[in-house]
Amino acid sequence: MSQTESTNPLETKVRPWWQRIPLTLQILIALVAAISLGIALGAGNPNPTNATLINNLAIPAELVLKALRALATPLILVAVLHTLMTTNIPGTAGRRLAGLLLTNTTIAIFIGLLVANVLRPGTWGDVTTSQTTEITGQSLDPWGILKDAVPEAVLKPLVDNNVIQLIVIALSFGIVLRGLKSEQIAQGKNGYQPIEDVIGILFEAVIRVLNWVIALVPFAVFGIVAKTVAKEGFAPFQSLAAFIVAVLVALILQACYYLTRVKFGSWVHPLNFLGGGSDAFLTAFSTSSSAAAMPITFEVLQTKIGLRESSAALGALVGANFNNDGTALYEAMSALYISQLIGQHLSLGQQLIVVLTSIFASVGAANIPNAGLVTMTLVFTSVGLPTQYIALLVTIDWFLDRCRTAINVMGDMTVSALLDGKKPRSMDEAEFTI
Repeated sequence: MSQTESTNPLETKVRPWWQRIPLTLQILIALVAAISLGIALGAGNPNPTNATLINNLAIPAELVLKALRALATPLILVAVLHTLMTTNIPGTAGRRLAGLLLTNTTIAIFIGLLVANVLRPGTWGDVTTSQTTEITGQSLDPWGILKDAVPEAVLKPLVDNNVIQLIVIALSFGIVLRGLKSEQIAQGKNGYQPIEDVIGILFEAVIRVLNWVIALVPFAVFGIVAKTVAKEGFAPFQSLAAFIVAVLVALILQACYYLTRVKFGSWVHPLNFLGGGSDAFLTAFSTSSSAAAMPITFEVLQTKIGLRESSAALGALVGANFNNDGTALYEAMSALYISQLIGQHLSLGQQLIVVLTSIFASVGAANIPNAGLVTMTLVFTSVGLPTQYIALLVTIDWFLDRCRTAINVMGDMTVSALLDGKKPRSMDEAEFTI
């Protein structure tokens, strides 16, 4: 055996060079190559002989979207079950935490819908739709929503992609399993452990398959951008630029809401909050993953901002599994943007359904890059929007994902500050936690 050969069977193998390229750089390369190919194929005035080739360019995007739709329902189901089974939330603090998370997420969604309704980014550019799409108008019918929330069969929502029914099943089984786990722990039993292990394995399995699909996103971006540029030129991207501006405006408003809550609901000064949390924000933006930023968030909340360890843990560690305000805001705005783009505007009742669906879809969004694309398919399906238009959003999601991840982390930190109260920890508490 040579000296350079490893003797450790557990040593991680070196990945091929193309797998070591960051996903963002892969997408940027795909964008440049796609624009170049689209210009070569006509840039809005294509040769009829290239029609078949141009249409076939979208096949990778169509396959990725089919895979995302297939993964959406199992991801929501196992994510909710896994979170309810494994998360340790104390009684009084847990109820307050739940209230803060629900409030922040709801406010985020309403901010997103307000900005989308005011700026109307879907009307800023011309995009040729491939088919006539009609969305059935719906009035607000609470009893109808309640009746539809009860599934005819346990597995039917998985087949039909019915997000409301799926959430009812996931919450019902999750709450019951959590209760059984608590009872068995009190009795000194561990019969719940095999079920918890199975749910954990299923969750990891779905995440791994999701990672495979996410790895194909650059190919989807290349195909859809090349086809769009070749057939329609650059006019559609005017609308996408407007959507980027609208989302950034909404995220800034959400950040202002957080700072206002911190100012009046905690002892932390907003400027110290921003300065102390800068490392966490930059990590979230650079990695597009709130999970990757989680340990840094937990550390800066204690060392740079000065929160109590219990408050930092509840917001940064526990709340991070539920709190995806930026993702919820983005998914709600995406639904309204696509409805404007295709000329079929959502009624008030449908927008309220988007609110409800986005809240639970954001909980199911895994803490990995681009996972919001998966749950977005459920938001679209809940109001009858065609999911194929998500392919347009894939081209800009790599950037907006980073922005909304930073807002997700800021939301976690805001919850921690509010839980810490209006009195800073004493010197005795500080010495005790060191």
